[in-house]
Amino acid sequence: MSKISNKDALDYHKKGRPGKIEVIPTKPHNTQHDLSLAYSPGVAQPCLEIEKDPKNAYKYTAKGNLIGVVSNGTAVLGLGDIGAEAGKPVMEGKGLLFKIFADVDVFDIEVNEKDPKKLIEVVKAIAPTFGGINLEDIKAPECFEIEQTLKKELNIPVFHDDQHGTAIISAAGLVNALELSGKAIEEVKVVVNGAGAAAVSCSRLYIRLGVKPENVVMCDSRGVLNEKRTNLTATKQEFVTKRNLDTLAEALVDADVFLGLSVANVVSKEMVKSMAKDPIVFAMANPDPEIPYEDAIEARPDIIMATGRSDYPNQINNVLGFPYIFRGALDVRATTINEEMKVAAVKALAQLTKEYVPEMVAKAYNQQNISFGKNYIIPKPLDPRLITTVSVAVAKAAIETGVARKNIKSWSAYKSELTARLGFDNKLVMGIREKAKQDPKRVVFSEANNFKVLKAAQFVLREGIAKPILLGNEKKIKALIKDNSLELDNVPIIDLHKNVTEEKRHEFAKILYEKRKRKGMTYNEAVEKMFNRDYFGTMMVETGEADAFISGFARKYSSTVRPAIQIIGVKEQINHIAGMYVMLSKQGPLFLSDTTVNMNPSAKTLVDTTILTAEQVKRFNIEPKIAMLSYSNFGSFKGQGNPGAVREAVKTLHETEPDLLVDGEMQANYAINGKLRYKRYPFNKLGDADANTLIFPNLSSGNITYKVLQTIGTAEAIGPILMGMKKPVHILQRDSSVREIINMVAIAVIDAQALSEE
Repeated sequence: MSKISNKDALDYHKKGRPGKIEVIPTKPHNTQHDLSLAYSPGVAQPCLEIEKDPKNAYKYTAKGNLIGVVSNGTAVLGLGDIGAEAGKPVMEGKGLLFKIFADVDVFDIEVNEKDPKKLIEVVKAIAPTFGGINLEDIKAPECFEIEQTLKKELNIPVFHDDQHGTAIISAAGLVNALELSGKAIEEVKVVVNGAGAAAVSCSRLYIRLGVKPENVVMCDSRGVLNEKRTNLTATKQEFVTKRNLDTLAEALVDADVFLGLSVANVVSKEMVKSMAKDPIVFAMANPDPEIPYEDAIEARPDIIMATGRSDYPNQINNVLGFPYIFRGALDVRATTINEEMKVAAVKALAQLTKEYVPEMVAKAYNQQNISFGKNYIIPKPLDPRLITTVSVAVAKAAIETGVARKNIKSWSAYKSELTARLGFDNKLVMGIREKAKQDPKRVVFSEANNFKVLKAAQFVLREGIAKPILLGNEKKIKALIKDNSLELDNVPIIDLHKNVTEEKRHEFAKILYEKRKRKGMTYNEAVEKMFNRDYFGTMMVETGEADAFISGFARKYSSTVRPAIQIIGVKEQINHIAGMYVMLSKQGPLFLSDTTVNMNPSAKTLVDTTILTAEQVKRFNIEPKIAMLSYSNFGSFKGQGNPGAVREAVKTLHETEPDLLVDGEMQANYAINGKLRYKRYPFNKLGDADANTLIFPNLSSGNITYKVLQTIGTAEAIGPILMGMKKPVHILQRDSSVREIINMVAIAVIDAQALSEE
C-alpha cells in the first residue's frame, strides 16, 4: 500500500473545489424558458402529480437514483467516535464511490445525534427525499437497533454497510476458499475475533449459508464469548459457545476458518500453525491485519489468506458490494434489502471470480494474468463486470421475493443499460460482440507465440465470438498456455516448421505461384513463403480452411498487409483498400476514414473509400451520416488541391449513391455540430444531424486526428479496420491490448458473416 502523507491527503481534499462531490444539473438551464420549466411556474405541475400519487416522485424527481448516506460519526473508520462533522469526508468519499462505480447519486447526511431513537426519527423524517438509505459509521450495538427499526418503518431499502457489506464480500470469498480447500461449509469450524457490527453480521450470514451455529466461536477483547462470561449484550449472547474455550489461541486449535475484524497483531504464527489443514484466514483489521500477511504465509504454505488491504491478494473491500447492491435495489424500486438479495450478491461475486478476468483488470493490478485460485478468491474492485453481475442478481432476487415495485422485462437490455451508465464499454462494442456470437467463424491468429494474443484467443473462444486457430511455435504456445493457466483445450495449433505436411506446403505454394508468377515470384520463392505465418495464414483464408485472419501485433503494418494483398486481393469494383478507426466517445461512436492507407487520395479514391466505409458502418447496424472533410465549407475555397478533390467526390456520390447521407466539403466543427451546420448551410444533405462518419481528405489529417483523440483520452479507438479486401483480413496496431485484439476479432467475424451472406 503506497505511503500517503498527511499533506497529500489534506491537499487532495482542499485544493480547487473543497470536498469530493458536487451537484450537477441534469436538465437544460441556459434560457429563461428553461428556468421557468425548472422552477416557477413549471415546477408546479409535477408537484401536483406527486400529490395525487406519491409514486410519481420516481417519475418526476431524482428520488429513484438518490441515496442518503447517513452517519452520526460514532464509529468512523478506525478513528472511533469523532463526531458527525468530522466524519463528513468519509461520507463524501462514500458518495464518490457510489457515483463512479454504479452511477448512484448521493446526499451525505451527518446527524449530530447519538440517541438511537432520536436518530431514527431524523432519518424517518428525511426519508421521502431518497430512494434508499445507507447507514454508515454508527457504532454497535446501537447500529442494530437503528437499522432494524428503520427497515420495519420505511418502505425504501435501508442498509448498514459496515455490517452487511463486509459480510457479503467476505462470504463470497469464504465460499470460494472452501471450494478450493475441498471443505464443506456445514463441517468447518469458524473463529471470529471481534464482536462489533461487522463481525456479528458476517457470522449471521455465514450461518445462513450453511455454517453450523455450534461451530462458530466468537471472541472480543476479553476473550471467547462462553458460558462463563456475564453481562454480555443481547447480541453477544447470541454467539456464546458451549465449548470449554477461553482464549483466541485455544479457539484456533484445529479451526478451519479465522475471521478477524479487530485489531492488528493479535494472531501469532504459532496460532496459525495450530489450525486445521488448508486453513482459511481472513485478517481484515485495517491498516494492519491481525497477523502480517508475510508471517501467515510463512507459517502455513497451505493457507488461503485475505485482508482488507489492496497490496495483498484477496482484498475484502466493501466497494465490491454496496454500489451494486443499491443499484439493483433502486432499479426495481425495492422496499427493502432482504436476506435473499444479500445471498444473491454473495453467489454472484463468488461466481464472477471463476470467470475470465479482462486484461484491463489485470493491468490495473500490475499482473499479467489473473485466474481463480488461492490468490484470487474474490473479484477485484476495478472489475467493470461487477455492475452487470451483482446488480442484476440483486434485482432478480428482489423481484423473486416480492419486494420489488418495478419489474424488469428484458434482462439483456438491463445489462446493457447498466454498462452504458458507466462508459466501461460502449453499445457499439457490445453490439459487435453479440453479432459475432450469432455465427462464430474460424479466425487465424498468426502471432500466437504472444501471451496477449493467446489471452484474446481464450476470451473469444469462451465467449463464443470466434473459433481460434493458432499459428506459431507449438512448444512455446503450449508453455504459455500452461504457465498462465489459459483454457485453450482442443484449439488447433499449427507450427509451420513442425506439423505442416510437405503436401500442404506445396499445395499452398502452387496457388501463390499462379497468382504471383507474372509479378516476378519463382516457385521456390512461393514454397519458402509458406514458412511465413502471414502468407500461410492468409492462404488458409483464401482456400476456405479459415474464415478470417488477424496479424500485425508485433510487425509493421505494411509488411503484414502485403501478403494479404498478394494472396487474397482487393475487391475488383473498388481496386484499393482503406483503413478506418472507430472512436468510442461518450457521445457515441465516431467512424474515421481513411486513417492508415491512402496518402493523397484522388476524387475517385475518396468516393471508393466513402462507399467502403458506409458498408462497414452499416454492418454495425448504424446508419452512416457522412461528412467529407476539408479546410473549407461547400466551395468557399475555389482552388483545386484537397478541397477540389473532396468537392468532386461529393458530386459523384450525390449522383451515384443518392440514398447515402453524405455531404461536404466541410470543416470538422460543422461536421460534428449539426445544428451549427444547418443554421449556416441549411441546404446540406445531412440536415441538422451530427455526422457520425468522417472522411478525411488525406492520410496525414486522418492519422493525426485519431492519434490525438486516442492519446489525450477523449475516446477509445477500435482499429484499424481494413476495408476493401475480398476476404476478411485485419492488421492490428503494434502491441495492441487484449481488449483491442478481441474487438478486432469480433469485427473480422462480422466481416466473414457478411461475406457468407453475399
